[in-house]
Amino acid sequence: MITDATTAASTARQTTSDELRLTALEQFASVGFAGASLAHIADVAGYSKSSVLYHFASKEALLEAVLTPAIDRLEEILERFLATPETEASRLRFVDDFIDFILEFRLELHTFINQAQSLTGIAVIDRAGLLIVKLSNAICDHNASVEDQIRFGMALGGAAYTLVAGMNFSTPVTRPEVSPTEVRDALRVVIIELLAPVSVRPQPETWK
Repeated sequence: MITDATTAASTARQTTSDELRLTALEQFASVGFAGASLAHIADVAGYSKSSVLYHFASKEALLEAVLTPAIDRLEEILERFLATPETEASRLRFVDDFIDFILEFRLELHTFINQAQSLTGIAVIDRAGLLIVKLSNAICDHNASVEDQIRFGMALGGAAYTLVAGMNFSTPVTRPEVSPTEVRDALRVVIIELLAPVSVRPQPETWK
């Protein structure tokens, strides 16, 4: 029988887990995975190290918990794009989905973009790397020109990097304040312009 006390305890555990994930994400993005010890994460979050280990078996497990929602979301976006014939409408929908993704998961992207090379071998990082390759192949197949490959990298990779590499739109120093809507609209224009000339992927026989 589930009692009120059991429900309250379960909710408390979930809250603690969420708080630890958020703190870990912020620390991984700011001081790096190597520099953020479990003891430091626990201290910043206001818990003991043993509390962290109660919820996450290791720092690698905490990294997996931090990055998996972003990877799952990008995988959903890519699978939806691949599940239908590529048309101007489906590509525009993909661009909109991708922009929403990079805006929602800035810190996760910051962690991956800046640290992936040094974290190779950790399962969640390797999974993200394979997904990026799959994404690249979805936009530019093996017959894509070097120019198209560069366009892809500048459009998607450049958009993600711009948002996480220190360009702070909320507290500009020399520029007028830019709203999130303006940032999103500008990203959409630039990405569409860059991807527009990229060859459409070949259509499977079942779509013809």
